Formats: sequence, C-alpha cells, structure tokens
Amino acid sequence: MNFLYPGFLFALISVAIPVIIHLFNFRKFKKVYFSNVQLLKEVEQQNSSKEKLKNLLILLARIMALIFLVLAFAQPYIPDHHQKTTAVNNVVSIYIDNSYSMEAINKDGNLLDEAKRRAKELVKGFGINDRFQLLTNDFEGKHQRLLNEEEFIKALDDVKISAANRNLQQILNRQGNILTGSANKYSFLISDFQNNSSTTNKLDTKADIQYSFLKLNANTLPNVAVDSVWALSPNHQPGANERLVVQLKNYSDEEAKNIPLKLTINNQQKGLGAVTIPAGKTVKDTLSFSGLSAGWQKGVISIKDFPVTFDDTLSFSFKVDESFPVLSINGANAGNYVKALFAADTYYKLTENAESNINYSNFANYGLIVLNGLKNPSTGLVQQLKTYLSAGGTVVIFPDLDADIQTYNAFLSGLSLPVVQTLNITPTKVDQIDFQNPIFKTVFEEIPKNLDLPAVTRYYTFVEKNTASKEDIMFLPGRKSFFSKYDVGNGQVYLSASGLNTTDGNLARHPVFVPLMYRLALSGGLEAPLYYNLGNDNALASKKIAMGKNQSLGISANNFEAIPEIRQVEGKTLIYIADQIKTAGFYNLKLADSLLAVYSFNNGRTESDMHYLGKAALEQLAGKSNLKIFDTDKDAVKLVAGANKIGQTLWKLCLILSLVFIAAEILLIRFFNNTKKTI
Repeated sequence: MNFLYPGFLFALISVAIPVIIHLFNFRKFKKVYFSNVQLLKEVEQQNSSKEKLKNLLILLARIMALIFLVLAFAQPYIPDHHQKTTAVNNVVSIYIDNSYSMEAINKDGNLLDEAKRRAKELVKGFGINDRFQLLTNDFEGKHQRLLNEEEFIKALDDVKISAANRNLQQILNRQGNILTGSANKYSFLISDFQNNSSTTNKLDTKADIQYSFLKLNANTLPNVAVDSVWALSPNHQPGANERLVVQLKNYSDEEAKNIPLKLTINNQQKGLGAVTIPAGKTVKDTLSFSGLSAGWQKGVISIKDFPVTFDDTLSFSFKVDESFPVLSINGANAGNYVKALFAADTYYKLTENAESNINYSNFANYGLIVLNGLKNPSTGLVQQLKTYLSAGGTVVIFPDLDADIQTYNAFLSGLSLPVVQTLNITPTKVDQIDFQNPIFKTVFEEIPKNLDLPAVTRYYTFVEKNTASKEDIMFLPGRKSFFSKYDVGNGQVYLSASGLNTTDGNLARHPVFVPLMYRLALSGGLEAPLYYNLGNDNALASKKIAMGKNQSLGISANNFEAIPEIRQVEGKTLIYIADQIKTAGFYNLKLADSLLAVYSFNNGRTESDMHYLGKAALEQLAGKSNLKIFDTDKDAVKLVAGANKIGQTLWKLCLILSLVFIAAEILLIRFFNNTKKTI
C-alpha cells in the first residue's frame, strides 16, 4: 500500500492538476466569453441606434422631397404688395398682340395661340361679376366695350393676325381710356415685345392701374425682307427704258447668300437676279426693263426666304402716261425757243399762255411750267405758283432782263427765291457744269476735255438769303450762279440768271439746252408714291380731281368696295381711307366707271425685325412704376380671384428644394455608416 501510495498520489496529482488548470481556464474563458457577449450586445445596440437615425434621416429627406414636389405642382405664390379692395368689382383690359411677328413658333406652338391660352387662364382667375376688355393692334370700335367672361372668350377666338402694329405707349393709353372709375383696374399685355414696340425711354402709366407684361418667347428665326423700292424717274413713257431700285434688308445675324429676286409687271416677268446680303445690312439692286404701254402698271418685287414670308413681296403701281403736259407762259418778247424744243418730241404736249392771259385753273394738270421772259409777273401768279409748288410741281424761270428789277424782286421774294442784286452786261461764258447732278448725270457717256459751254452776254447776280435748299447746276466764273435749283414747298424751282433771247446769250441755241429741258421735265412732275403701307398710311394723294355735285369716289378690289372721304387742298386731292383697307394688294380708285388711279398697299416692315426686348429692357421701360414683367419661359403668373391679387409663384424654388432632398437621401444611403459589422 505504501508502495502504491506515492504512485497513486502522483497519479492523482497528475490528474488533478490538469483538471484544476482546466477549471481555472474555464472560469477565465467564461469570464472572457461573457465579457465579449456583453461587448457585442453594446456594439449591436450602438449600430442599431445609428441605423435607426439613418433610416429616420432618409425618411425625413424622402418626405421633404415629396412635400416640395407636391408644392411645386401646387404653385404657391407671394402675394403682390399692391392690395386691392374686394368690396368692388374688377375691370381688366387684356391686350393680345396680333401682329405678323406672332406667327412665329416656340415649343408651345404658334405665339398667337399661346397668347390666347394665357388670356383665357387670366380671365378664369377673376370673378363672375368682373368685366373684361379685349384689345388688339386693330384698335377696333368693338374692342372699346367691356365683356363678361363668356363674351370675352368668344371674341378672343375671333382674333386673327393683322397688318397693324402699335407701340407700347399707344396700347397703354388705349387701355387707360376704358380703365376708369372706382373698380379694381388691371392691365395685361401679352406679346413677344419686339424691339420696335418701344418708342420712349420710359412708359407713362397710371398709379391706380396694376400693369403686367407677359412676354412670349419665339424661336430665333432668320429673315430677309424686301424693304423698299423706288423709280429713278418720276415720269414714265410708253416703251421707254425704266429702272427700279430695290432695297433688301437682312435682319439675321448671319449672311444671306444668293437670295432669288424677281420682278413682274402686270403678271409678266421683267427681271431676275440673286443677291447676297451681309448680316444685319441692306443691299440695293437696280432692275432695268422696258416695253410698257400707256396705262396703270401693277408691279411686284418678290424673293424666296423661309420661314418668315409675309415681307417677301412688295407690290407697287405707277402710270405710264401717253404724254407729258407742259405749260409755257410767255412774255411779249420771249421768242419761240421753248415751243420749238417741245414740238420736236410727240410725248410732250405743250400749252402756251400769254403773260396777259393766263389760265390759272389748269395749273395742277401740268408736270412742268416754264416762265419765259415775263415782263411784269403779278402777285396773282405768285399765289397760284405757290399752290402748284406745294403740290409738288416744277417751275423753270427764264427772266426778262429788261424788266423792272424791283418788280421782279417782289415776284422772286413771293416764291422765297433770291432777289436780283444787279444786271451785269460784261460778256462771259459758263465755266462749270455739275455733271453729278441728276439733271446731267446720265446725259454724257464721256465728258469732253474741251467742252463748249454756253456764252452769256447779260445776266443777273443774286443776293442769296438761304442756300440750304439750293443746288447749283451751272456756274459762271467766280462760282456765280447761272442755273440753280431751289426747293419751294413740296416742289422745285429752277432759276436762270439769263434769258433765252439772243441779246442775253446763246443758251437757247446751245446743244446743252435740249437735254437740260428734257431732263427737267422728266425729273419733275407730280410724283405719286409707288405704294402705301397698311395701318400707317391713311391718306392717299392724287392730282386734283374735279367732281360733279352728286358724284363720289369709290375704291375697290376683289370682294371689297368703300367710299372714302376726300378733301381738296393746294391743287391736289387727298383721299382718306381710315382703317377700311386691311389686306395687302391693288385697289382701284374710280369716279363712276372711269379709272382714276391704282393704289398698292403692302404690309409694313416694322415686324420684319425678329429681335425682341428682354426682361431687363422692359423693366427699364417700366422704371419704378406699378408694372410687373413676366417672362413666360422663366416665370409663372397666377391670378387669385378670391384675394384679387397678382403674385409670382414659387414653384421653381419648391422644385429645387425637392431635388436637394432627393440628393440628400441618396447621400445618406450611400455614405452614412457604410462600414461592415464585426464580431
């Protein structure tokens, strides 16, 4: 037993020691284990709190994004500080721009259609008892009354594009005529606001009217227009060579290349061309043609330019006369030089009156009046000539150098011409001719070096009072006037320093006399405009028309006929058409069955410039007045009928805030506590 005891003890110790060590390690493990479990629970609790915070933030961001998105569609607004009382009704004037530029398009379609939609939205924002004025560029009488909502919308549907155009101040003034009384007054202008609509630096507004401009925006369009046309000669002969100057304008910011140009007369093609126009510039082109017969001619200049086409044609009319009437009033010693000159050409029909027997009643019928060697011109002649000149006539004066100077000076002064200073009897010669003057510009193909010029035996020198309207055509030595032009009234007077008698010189027998007188006749005459512009020109000019007691003039075209108002003034007849003519084209003026004239009407070119006033420019025009500017592409306009206030909506701000919260949600999901869990 004793032998075994140490071994047993050793074995027991050998077994006990590992057990004790295991029990010790178990306790330690248990302590560590439970310690780690507790730590893990704390970590999980911390992560759970962060996750909850993250989810709450994400939820909040999502809710705010949805709230502001809903608000953006609801269009909240800040009310205008101009408070209107609700105790009275509202009177609203809405102007719809119906000019040609409103045919342009944008993302929403035709500008005129968009303007109508905007107007309907505005009207629906008011109450059932409110009244509305519809105003357009036509300024029609029917638009000067107030309508209820149903009547307004019906009238709005009838608005069509018109050739008329008005500036902003005219529109505001027109609205001010009807926006009166104690009612709340509102003015709306819905337009593209072209540059030409502004004529002042600041608009004149009324303090008791709330003004709002709704600016529509069109797509940028290139445009070339037939700007104008004029003839190089006011008189037109059968079969003669004619020349027209056509002016084209490029309103675009880019060069227009090879624009086709065509001229037709009486539906027959008379000329073709192609024109290149730099950006923003004008170009002139001269078209020549011939072969016209006597009578009224209807011409059309046309180009091909898309997409703006209303200004691609320009019509004009003129008359080719079978003859040109000339009146020569002769003194006792005048000679037959004028008669011999005009008798050589059958186109000129000469009528002669003696100084002592002048027929004043027919002055308006003559394209040229020659005063040839008058001895004692009367005050009655002065008055009749002034009337003739005010109507655009042409007078040539060859004085009688033996007449009384004081008598002549009274006559010349009556016509606002220079008076005679002295009679010179020293022989001399004309030493210079202005070959660039229209009288001689096309007479000589080449100017000879040693040109023989008229000799002068006697001549007047004049005291010049006003040289602003003077053109010297031929000079004597020392730059003294020999033959000069003076503008008098609407006409012109050609004054010679010498007469046509042989005792005065050789002008009447000199070769230069023939082209001089013919060119005077062809450059003078009572020139009528080639065309008129719709909406701007309401008075037509004509030679004096003699009418019977019960006779009246009529103006007509296809499906159109009207009786215009007429006035007889200063040797001509003015024909007032007011706003009766609204369509471009040709119109016949008749007295009974007799055709008196053909007038051409065109759309004005003010709408051709497709450049627009920006919001900043409109705000500058408004100044500090109670006028609000809204750009329909950037701003929204809301009319709240219950409060009778106009406010600007905050939908843009709401939309931006909605996007900000959506972005915040994305960032929270991606970056907030994005580390992996550890055990």
